[in-house]
Amino acid sequence: MTAPHLLIGLSAVMVALKDDGEPNLLVTRRPSGEDALPFGPFDPLNHRTFDLSLRGWVREQTGFEIGYVEQLYTFGDKDRETPGATLSGAQPDSRVISVGYLALTPEPRPADASFEARWQDWYQYFPWEDHRTRRPPIIDAEIAPRLRTWALGNERRLERARLAFGLDGARWIEERVLERYELLFEAGLVAECARDAGLPEPDVRLGASMASDHRRILATGLTRLRGKIKYRPVVFELMPERFTLSALQRSVEGILGLQLHTQNFRRALDKAGLVSGTGLMETGTGGRPAELFIFRRDHASSISAPGLATPRKSVD
Repeated sequence: MTAPHLLIGLSAVMVALKDDGEPNLLVTRRPSGEDALPFGPFDPLNHRTFDLSLRGWVREQTGFEIGYVEQLYTFGDKDRETPGATLSGAQPDSRVISVGYLALTPEPRPADASFEARWQDWYQYFPWEDHRTRRPPIIDAEIAPRLRTWALGNERRLERARLAFGLDGARWIEERVLERYELLFEAGLVAECARDAGLPEPDVRLGASMASDHRRILATGLTRLRGKIKYRPVVFELMPERFTLSALQRSVEGILGLQLHTQNFRRALDKAGLVSGTGLMETGTGGRPAELFIFRRDHASSISAPGLATPRKSVD
């Protein structure tokens, strides 16, 4: 039996925040019309490291130079939909293994018009994840009834649905992005599941679909970022050099999809000593001037858990 042709691809979950703290994702457009993450092959003959290869492909496909980057996970399931058309050297029996990366940039500048790339609100792919103003109606109106039908007579499935989506009074855990998406996929409720199985699309649209398994890779990136800001100061990789405390809070809220308790957030921030005032004031906003702060990078590197406390404010 002939071994399948093995190709290694690199995918980038590239995140930036707009001025209002809205998290955006850089996507490209496939010939099929589907959104996709920047994605390209690793060439062991010409690329010394995965990291350098990733930076080169992002530059080539989007015109962007990425800054902070970390590896997420290797996606190599045998039945993952192979994006062979995007990889040079792909063959009909190719098995594509994708190494996912999380990349952060403080400035979502417009993509070069010559590239098929643009910034998109990441919540259009996961509309059930944004709880900043209220619990998204799509959960109780569309997702919960379908999951209950899928789980009928299976207590384990029902418990998974309860815990993942905060049903029947269960607490919403913001880091469970990947768990929620994979549960919807398993239940046949997302378009990618129907596409890969050759079945009709579900009767409800649960977020915008993505090419290949890129929405799963994106969910992995969101899970990592939401968890990591609580024990590492990665949110400051998304902030400008100077920022107000209100802008910092909006940014954290945008990432977590939660509204935070302002007084408790600032109290914890002051105790951690991660920021310091500059004495300069924000101008040109039309409102009351607010002091500008900077991130104390040297101090953060000297403490064991330099993350941000995220005291939530209930809005449900």
